[in-house]
Amino acid sequence: MIELLTFLCLLLGAALMLTAAIGVVRLPDVLCRSHAVAKALTLGIFLMLMGLWLQLEDPRQGLKIVLAIFFQVLTIPVSSHLIGLISRREMSPLPSAPPSTENKPRTIRP
Repeated sequence: MIELLTFLCLLLGAALMLTAAIGVVRLPDVLCRSHAVAKALTLGIFLMLMGLWLQLEDPRQGLKIVLAIFFQVLTIPVSSHLIGLISRREMSPLPSAPPSTENKPRTIRP
């Protein structure tokens, strides 16, 4: 049962990390990319460390895993937020919005 749970944690963690990598490549701007990295990578690392924790035989090593999870959860979203703030300050262009219909000249019908 432990092996199956470990396998599921590692598989889901790897899938989430792959999703984060695809998001970094495919998403259009820095804000979207940092969002993909913050969410998917944090949960992916969390699941992979949980899978490792399930396979450990010495419970004292579990404290190291808990500390690693804590610092990953603490640092990845904060660093992603800082990257987003720096991106906004540097005025990186946002993806183009669809043209609005409000500024179109009116046509007069005969």
